[in-house]
Amino acid sequence: MNELTRRDEMSLAGAALRGAPWKAAAVTGGAVATTSLLLGLVTGSADLSWALCVGITLFSLVAGIGAISKPDVGDRVTQQARRWSLRHPWRFALYPAAGSAILMYPVQLILDREGVFGAAWDAACGGAMIYLITALLTLSMRSRAKKSN
Repeated sequence: MNELTRRDEMSLAGAALRGAPWKAAAVTGGAVATTSLLLGLVTGSADLSWALCVGITLFSLVAGIGAISKPDVGDRVTQQARRWSLRHPWRFALYPAAGSAILMYPVQLILDREGVFGAAWDAACGGAMIYLITALLTLSMRSRAKKSN
């Protein structure tokens, strides 16, 4: 009976994300979105929804990976949550991916005017991409969890 419930996993992922570098993630996402929009204006193909979704993607990746990059920093609960996240990269990656898909949905729905299902599909595809990248990067960082145990 040592298995975690979905609620326990969500609590651990949330505790690991609590120590994410939110300012750095916001600056990165904002800078990338702004740069994308400005480059689009220069080339004549500016797309606000694309720029915002790229910014959300980088925001989520920096926050997710930054949260677990230093497993020995923070209080005991945060350290344990980060170690759990490093040992279970595919489960941890669900939460940054879901958060980014939730953020992308209104952007796709309102700015792209794709409709309810088209916006949901695009947001889900963006979330799937973030899930895969976050999980693979977390998987490559697994040795940090093994060293610190």
